[in-house]
This record gives sequence, structure tokens and C-alpha cells, in this order.
Amino acid sequence: MIADGDRIAVGLSGGKDSLALLSGLAAFRRFSPAQFELAAVTVDLGFGADYAALEQYCASLDVPFYLVKTDIAPVIFEARKEKNPCSLCSKMRRGALNTFITQKGYRKLALGHHADDLIETFLLSLCYEGRLSAFAPVSLMDRSGVTLIRPLVYVYEQDIAAFAKSLPIVFNPCPVNHATQREYMKNLIKSICKDIPIAKDRMLSAIIHPERNNLWK
Repeated sequence: MIADGDRIAVGLSGGKDSLALLSGLAAFRRFSPAQFELAAVTVDLGFGADYAALEQYCASLDVPFYLVKTDIAPVIFEARKEKNPCSLCSKMRRGALNTFITQKGYRKLALGHHADDLIETFLLSLCYEGRLSAFAPVSLMDRSGVTLIRPLVYVYEQDIAAFAKSLPIVFNPCPVNHATQREYMKNLIKSICKDIPIAKDRMLSAIIHPERNNLWK
């Protein structure tokens, strides 16, 4: 994922996952055999959130912090009045990120997706799209030429949550937070694991195991 001379931008939403990722990469930078630059980029969706704590935390890690202001929230919720806004929001947010980091000369974008996200994405694709699909740990975005990396892809959300308790998490002001298809899948997995405690481990293994038609080939 990381090579000598890389300039890596971390997509810092202010949630526990991206903050844990930034903390981990900042620590790894101290002893990594590959020398790399690190920066944090937060896309302000236009909800009026306060990101001062993120800027201060980045300064404590000696990581440059950039805030990209957008009108994504007003466009989606006021102008378009989207009933299912997550997909469009994700595309617009990723577009803003890619445009900014490309202008700044960062060729890699690190995102805080974890193992639970991977399993949920697989189930969402299976149930709503009728296909077996999941994101990869490393992927090249052809249009921008940016390589996307997900260093936390093997880490479960509960472990990230335990680590992130002391981090300056920014409250997510999105009106559909915890009311999405992904949240439904998250709760479905929890329900399944009550009866089959190993189910989540087996789901992850089914996706990534090289001898089980894994999706990362």
C-alpha cells in the first residue's frame, strides 16, 4: 500500500474510523522502512460542523490539515431533496477529495474503511444490486490517477471504537445518519451473530480467502 516517496492524503471525516487511521499512519511514519508524506483532508459538506478540534489534533501529530468547503449538503437535501442521498453524497464527496488532493500533488488517498464496512458492502451489493462485489484494499481511480488505499480493511469496527475513545471525534450532523441501508445491514449482521457467533468472521473469510473465490483477485 505504501511505497517510498509516497504523498498520502487521509480522508478525515472526523469520525472514529478516519481519526484512528490518521493516528495509525502518523505513528507508522516514525518507523516505516518507506519514507512518506502525510496530510489530512476534511471535506466540509455544508452542515455547519466545527472542525477546529481536528485541526488541533493534526497539528499535534505534525500532519498538515486542509479543510475543503463545499455545498454538498444544501445541494442534496435542499435543492434536490434526495430521498436516498448516500450514494450521491459519497460520489460528490469523493470528487471533491480527488480534485483537491490532485491539485496538491498527493497521489494516494487513504480511507478508514474497516472489515465491517467490507462485509456490509458485500451484502448491500448482493441484496440490492444482485452481484457479488466488494471494495478492494488497493484500487486505482482511472479518471484522477489517484490510488485509493484502505489500511484498516482487516480491522473490526469494535477494535477501532475502543482505540478511538480518546480521539476528538466530530459529531456527524447528517439527517439520515443511522437510518440508511448500510445501517440496516449492520444491524442484520449483529442479529445473525447472536445465533451464529462466528458468522462475521466467516463472512470476512469468504470475501478475502484466496481459495474461496475471493473478490480481491
